[in-house]
Amino acid sequence: MEPRAPCPAAIPSTERKFHVLVGVTGSVAALKLPLLVSKLLDIPGLEVTVVTTERAKHFYSPQDVPVTLYSDADEWEMWKRRSDPVLHIDLRRWADLLLVAPLDANTLGKVASGICDNLLTCVIRAWDLSKPLLFCPAMNTAMWEHPLTAQQV
Repeated sequence: MEPRAPCPAAIPSTERKFHVLVGVTGSVAALKLPLLVSKLLDIPGLEVTVVTTERAKHFYSPQDVPVTLYSDADEWEMWKRRSDPVLHIDLRRWADLLLVAPLDANTLGKVASGICDNLLTCVIRAWDLSKPLLFCPAMNTAMWEHPLTAQQV
């Protein structure tokens, strides 16, 4: 997927809006991404950008999401040499809040273990802990009730 716009951190803002970065992972609940973004955009003063995992792309159509979508390919296409900006760091700086919805069991396990092997997990690992990070777990009930999930949460 090609980036639709330059990294939001590089765009000067004349009127400061509250920046919400939505992370979406490969749960069937990702079907609700277009609705979630639409409802967030109904809130005056919010600007929304989405970071998606590759598996999440299976559950929604990018044309149904009226904001900039970033994925793993964007991280690598934007960075060519040492002096170039790093997308996951620029997104971390841009966002006032990170909302991961849905957070699938796979990504929960990665984050809990410190694994950052895609754009979203890199943003989470680099997140400024003075800013809110909200996550909405979404998985099969048996997966949710597994003792390991409680430890990871």
